[in-house]
Amino acid sequence: MILGNKKDMDHAFFGQPKGLAALVGTEFWERFSYYGMRAILLYYIVATVAKGGLGLSQTTGLSIMAIYGSLVYLASVVGGYVSDRILGSRRTVLYGGILIMFGHISLSIPSAGIVGLFASITFITLGTGLLKPNISDMVGKLYKPDDLRRESAFTVFVFVTNVGAFISPLVCGRVSSSYNYHVGFSLAAIGMFFGLLFYYFGGNKTLGEDGAKPSDPLLDGEGKKVTFIIIAGLIVFAGILAVMKQMNVLTVDNFVSLLSVVAIVTPIIYFVIMLRSKKVTPDEHKKVLAYIPLFIGAVIFWGIEESGSSVLAIFAAEQTNNHLGWLNIDPSWYQSLNPLFIMLYTPLFVLLWSKLGKRQPRTPKKFAYGLFFSGLSFLLMVIPIFLFGTSAKINPLWLVGSWAIIEIGEMLISPIGLSVTTRLAPKAFGAQMLSMWFLADAAGQAVNSQIARFYTPGNEIAYYGTIGLVAIVASVVLLFFVKPIIKLMENVE
Repeated sequence: MILGNKKDMDHAFFGQPKGLAALVGTEFWERFSYYGMRAILLYYIVATVAKGGLGLSQTTGLSIMAIYGSLVYLASVVGGYVSDRILGSRRTVLYGGILIMFGHISLSIPSAGIVGLFASITFITLGTGLLKPNISDMVGKLYKPDDLRRESAFTVFVFVTNVGAFISPLVCGRVSSSYNYHVGFSLAAIGMFFGLLFYYFGGNKTLGEDGAKPSDPLLDGEGKKVTFIIIAGLIVFAGILAVMKQMNVLTVDNFVSLLSVVAIVTPIIYFVIMLRSKKVTPDEHKKVLAYIPLFIGAVIFWGIEESGSSVLAIFAAEQTNNHLGWLNIDPSWYQSLNPLFIMLYTPLFVLLWSKLGKRQPRTPKKFAYGLFFSGLSFLLMVIPIFLFGTSAKINPLWLVGSWAIIEIGEMLISPIGLSVTTRLAPKAFGAQMLSMWFLADAAGQAVNSQIARFYTPGNEIAYYGTIGLVAIVASVVLLFFVKPIIKLMENVE
């Protein structure tokens, strides 16, 4: 009797491999910790010292939040390399989770102050970069390429991820309001600790040897080259900081600006390398060119979408009527709207694309429509301010409506963009092209870290209106380029 592959035989977790339970549990708690922290971080940064905060300006706080998100996605590129070439996904995810936990602990210490904030940014940025891309890769490795359970497994994985992101702002936000910010950050640390328990003990029992070793380990001599590049990069970066210090311009705002330049320049360098590489065939060259306008559209989209934890968070706290009779809404709770609408919309869009079949819009059109909805979400915010003024407390349904609209845009861009990125990738740059999708978010938030400085009291209409119109104009321009892009894409859809 010939036994089947072990992966084929494993149906212990609701018809899925047992390893999926460990990975889903890990991701649930990781997203719980990250979104719980993010829901209250801006309020902690800008709150006065007397109210338990750091007392930084609103402008600086908005910039820090944006660049924080940008760095997380930049680090994802590094995480993929570390897993593939050095540690393997199993250890990479474990070390990433430990760093994330220490990042939340740094924020939970009341006496840590501004040092704790930057320690947290360092730990969580590196930790999330190591964990986030690799845990998704490990889900895929549970299945053979032709296993029909793969798609449903990722559906479960994404849904549970959003459940964790939905619950955490409600819990951490309420606790931080009832007690203090550091208790809220402690809950985030505890959440990541639970995630590590799921991963370590569950993974050891169910994941076997998958991801235990790097898939493309460094060859002899390559390790020294990589070490040299890392050290040289750190020396150059330290040198720039030393020069800024000598010139008395090393401030938090200027440091954020420096990081923004890195996040914006990195994808540009990637594109130049790919387009000039001799490893890229003429047909692949066309596909990279087709990807550029889609990438720019994604940068604009993510710059708006990621405003939920920065600009819209300020609006939720200062310009929204959060006291509705018996219901007192904590401003941090609005951060749960993003995952809530994703959970609500996902089955609807799956049904829509299934019904339309070959009649559904081509990828560039979906991007254009997504950009339109993202701009519309910001233009909606102009209406209540125009009607009631900047000092009025508006109905929270305006914010809910804005999130409802932007998430339509996300459903048109995020999953579609990830798919088309893999399809347009040159063979020689397959993994690196996938990194480009993360870099679009990084660049969008880097841009956001600079323009968020214009979000000042009395300037709200100009801010929302200008950015909203830019996105809508970009969507119209992209529509004009649909045919040339499709021609460059050739048979890719």
